[in-house]
Amino acid sequence: MPETDSTATRMARSSDVEAKEMNGVSDPYIREQLEKRRKELNAVLASPVAAAPSATLMELLGEVDSALHRMDEGTYGICTTCHESVEKDRLLNDPLVRLCLDHLTSDEQRALERDLELAARVQRGLLPRTDVRHGDWRVHYQYKPAGMVSGDYCDLIPPAAEDGELVFLLGDVAGKGVAASLLMTHLHAMFRSLAGVGLTLDKLLEMANSVFCQSTIAGQYATLICGRAGQRGEIEFGSAGHLAALLIAKDGVRQVCSTGVPLGMFSTSRYTVQRVRLERGDSLLLYTDGISEAVNASGAEYGAGRLSNIAGERHGWVPQELAAACMKDVQSYSSGRKQADDQTLMVVHRADTVELSLND
Repeated sequence: MPETDSTATRMARSSDVEAKEMNGVSDPYIREQLEKRRKELNAVLASPVAAAPSATLMELLGEVDSALHRMDEGTYGICTTCHESVEKDRLLNDPLVRLCLDHLTSDEQRALERDLELAARVQRGLLPRTDVRHGDWRVHYQYKPAGMVSGDYCDLIPPAAEDGELVFLLGDVAGKGVAASLLMTHLHAMFRSLAGVGLTLDKLLEMANSVFCQSTIAGQYATLICGRAGQRGEIEFGSAGHLAALLIAKDGVRQVCSTGVPLGMFSTSRYTVQRVRLERGDSLLLYTDGISEAVNASGAEYGAGRLSNIAGERHGWVPQELAAACMKDVQSYSSGRKQADDQTLMVVHRADTVELSLND
């Protein structure tokens, strides 16, 4: 095999460094997946319509039982060739894998590369336009995955009518890699379906949470902010355990939050709605923890305070330039260190009669 790591190898290593530091994997979500597979296989094998036990099904059941046994022993997730940890992101997608990426055949690695590239293209295709205008509102976001695919969720849903409200969403799915990206696409489809039903914002979040709980496995959850921008500068939004938004006004920056439980934790969760009014030139800034938790050479985190200072100095800037200035400062702070997490930042801006621009 060539000495240069494949893209798939680099992506899996960077998305789960912790897995390399473990002797074995005992993730409760993976155990639940294995036990679910065993239950389903036993049900099929015990079915009266089955003429005779299938050799393939019996072999698969044996692999599942073996994986559960290895988990009990503390050796699950160990590569059978090099005895190092299999990339956890791959275990989340296929709990039966027993080889790390370095020991896949060339054909297997190329097939995995193709799958990842296709997943990345599908995910990019779900993103909204980076610049959206509706009435007085100007919205821009910057989306920077740490790997080929991302667990950050970002969407802008325009209203059906000119006098309707623009819906904006930004969130972060727990985990990384392909498993998180699949949940991101699930959130996209869910909110696109629910946004036009006419629910109040709190009921929209409650319904989304209920659907998410019923259609995912225990241990899967997502934080997000969902908001609506009205016609006269009013914004209402609710938060499902996400980082506080920053309101950049002429008199300074303040955090605004309406925090509930992340989606997917409890099916009966309730959510409150926060309402703010933006004057012309004001902006609402949303971001994921890949920004606030970016670290410098000393390991110190960037933090919400520094982001507030950078944004506060740029009140009235058009959203494209405000977002670019914030992202540039994050990158400068990180001093070229490898990005450890997905980074997404969104600016919801109420246009002024004369907007400041670096290009003027």
